Amino acid sequence: MQNSIAIVGSGPTGVYTVLGLLKSARPLRIVVFEKGEKAGIGMPYSPATSSRAMLANIASIEIPPIRQSYVDWLRKHSPEQLAAYGLTPDQIHDRLFTPRLLLGEYFRDQLLQLVDSAGVLGHVIELREATEVTDLVSDGRWITLHTATGGTEIFDSAIIATGHQFPTSAGCVNGYFPNPWSGLIDAAIDEVNVGILGTSLSAIDTAMGVALQHGAFRPCAGGELTFLTTARDLSITMLSRNGLLPEADFYCPIPYLPLGVLTDNVVSQFAHGPRLGEGGLDRLYALFVKELIHADPDYAERIGLGNSSADDFAERYFAERKAHDPFDWARSNLKEAQYNSAHKITVAWRYAILRMHEKFQEMLPVLTPTDRKRFDCGLRRVFVDNYAAVPPESIKRLLALHKAGILSVISIGDDYVLNRGDRTTVTDGHRSYEFDVFIDARGQLALTSADLAFPTLRGAMLALNEEYPQINEHYQLVAPPAFAGRVAFGAIPYLMHDKPFVQGITESHEIGSAIARGLLSNVRTSMHRVRKRWA
Repeated sequence: MQNSIAIVGSGPTGVYTVLGLLKSARPLRIVVFEKGEKAGIGMPYSPATSSRAMLANIASIEIPPIRQSYVDWLRKHSPEQLAAYGLTPDQIHDRLFTPRLLLGEYFRDQLLQLVDSAGVLGHVIELREATEVTDLVSDGRWITLHTATGGTEIFDSAIIATGHQFPTSAGCVNGYFPNPWSGLIDAAIDEVNVGILGTSLSAIDTAMGVALQHGAFRPCAGGELTFLTTARDLSITMLSRNGLLPEADFYCPIPYLPLGVLTDNVVSQFAHGPRLGEGGLDRLYALFVKELIHADPDYAERIGLGNSSADDFAERYFAERKAHDPFDWARSNLKEAQYNSAHKITVAWRYAILRMHEKFQEMLPVLTPTDRKRFDCGLRRVFVDNYAAVPPESIKRLLALHKAGILSVISIGDDYVLNRGDRTTVTDGHRSYEFDVFIDARGQLALTSADLAFPTLRGAMLALNEEYPQINEHYQLVAPPAFAGRVAFGAIPYLMHDKPFVQGITESHEIGSAIARGLLSNVRTSMHRVRKRWA
């Protein structure tokens, strides 16, 4: 008898889960529910939320392969197909950043290949496209899924892989967009004063979405871009805490080389050890300092690392950038990143911080709430800035918009006030800024159990005062009792409180693989019990 598994959501996490489940020696029936029209794409890579100008923030080499690698998949495309996305065959290499829409097509194609190959392996995969799951109900043995059409289906197990989630909205009200996905992609923006909250890649893509309605980028001498426009009254202002732009993606060895101090053994001792007392963050920071000194002693000396603390390291890290105009720094950083990439040069301190962020994420549960807050206010900002470096092409576009007199960046600190009326006003304590159109582009925020779209599961969690889903190493819920071990929870926004760096395709791969391992372990256990009963 086939073991039946439902997967709610078919973005990268859902696709990688299917890939892992197909390793089962026992026949499985896998039903994938996708509320969108096409399964496999995922919200960030969908035509409903992205344009061809928006780049994925991941190099081709970093995308875990499914049926084939992303680069091999790209190379099978004709020059005409690639040209539709602004690419040529000679541009394809393993460090290429491509449009998000193209990446969405890759995941859909790979999912369809998995569906086609499932029968050969003895499995059945069914896609329920344009089908929204509205509730999950458990009687302790079976999981019943309810859909928006009023239908129900029963499964042995269910996986929640719903991906990014933003508050429902009617769209733009008085020129205010609560996020870039609330109708902005189809909205016509006039030549007005536009404000964008944030400077991450989401904010950069938002700026591109507005600017490209009024002009076009063209290559010019030296590999730079120029922005051609007749829009005399268009103004785009990006607002952030420090008024800093992200840096360009930097060259480094992939897969990551092992760290010298924060080894897997050291991390495991902390991650699986007892909760640290107050000041535990200082013990972890001491390891951070040793790793940076080990990797790049010159950098450590330059920023005075020996006299630093977990609370002031972020200020030391950002100090030099804050002392420069953000566009001057971006121009210099881009030149450095391009040179290093061409000559395969790794900046040791950048690479060390990049490799440490995942290690720290594993150890965060041992911190007290006070130390966790200290981490979020300091080191977390450093790690996010480091791993969220953006495609060099995105920096080129920002520089071109700035040179055209359209784009500016301002710092509004932590204590700004945002008022929405006929126009949006942002006040930072020193002055006020008014905008005809305003877009909140800070990206995905952590969600709680109260935000869950499944009322039965939500109610069961809240009845136990579970503010966030409690999961084991295979992402299976450990509570509420009726759902424990039968529902795997891989919806990234709800994991971000405990795993602040969990976003991204590589994380989707790790989550999907872990979920599959846990479910296949359950399947094997079930088979053993059946055989023992009939022996």
